[in-house]
Amino acid sequence: MREQTVCISVHNGIKYLPLAVKSVRENSYHKDCPFVIYSENSDDGTNEWLEDNKNKYDLDVYIETENKVRRGIGGGMNFCADKVKTEFINFLQADIYVSRNWDEHLFECYFEMVGNDRGIVFSNRIQPDIFNDNERPGTVFVPLDLFGAYHHDFNEEYFLDWCDEFSELNGNRIIRKAEGVSGLIKKKDWDYIGGNDDRFAPMYWEDADLFIRMQNEGFKIALTYKSNIYHFASRTSRFPDDDFTKRPKHLEEFEINSMTEFQLKYGKLPDIDEFQFVRPMPIIDGSPNRIDRSKEWKER
Repeated sequence: MREQTVCISVHNGIKYLPLAVKSVRENSYHKDCPFVIYSENSDDGTNEWLEDNKNKYDLDVYIETENKVRRGIGGGMNFCADKVKTEFINFLQADIYVSRNWDEHLFECYFEMVGNDRGIVFSNRIQPDIFNDNERPGTVFVPLDLFGAYHHDFNEEYFLDWCDEFSELNGNRIIRKAEGVSGLIKKKDWDYIGGNDDRFAPMYWEDADLFIRMQNEGFKIALTYKSNIYHFASRTSRFPDDDFTKRPKHLEEFEINSMTEFQLKYGKLPDIDEFQFVRPMPIIDGSPNRIDRSKEWKER
């Protein structure tokens, strides 16, 4: 069976979330799958859009507006996962656009590379080159004006046709890599690993920590170039105002705090392999595998 629930955790995603939701419902192979969205402390119109469109797109919407201590991206993913009743969870970020049959291609990769073992598989990421970055495995950087770098100028049909051709040319390529824009995993395996570590709330470093813990537990990890997702690049985390030259100071503080938490947990920054992917590494003696603050949030 290929039963999935798509999950998105969002904070202030009014510019990009509608495009993401539309693409999932229009371009997925399993178009009618359950779709859970959790919105935390959004005050930019996201909550109103979700309420107005939840019936149109058949969304299970959960909104929290006054969290003094934010769950953040990772905690929001944990929240969504707790609502899932299907065998598989398919996590997405809020600032993405999926290509045709992206989900079915993930299933194909999963059954080929993971099978009956524990594991997680990811889509290849297409991203505008706003950071002047070098191409790295699992991410293809494209000029800002190729498909459009913003929600209002994105050329959906051109991107979809481009992905069809890219998938045909590169579809047999699978690498051992994780990229956080999407991830297909069995619900029981997500529960087994414990989800994201709440010590990294509200954001940053939770994905590196998760992938390290998965490798420590023997999870198989794979990324397929047949499934492609356009990532508008940190629009809801680093650059909420679409200004690539300036990141809000509080987000810089979040990143520094999470990096410090990572070093306290592991004793150092992660080692990187040839795919620019984190290597397995032991947790410092006496440091908990993960911190669960869900009870604190439930009691607020």
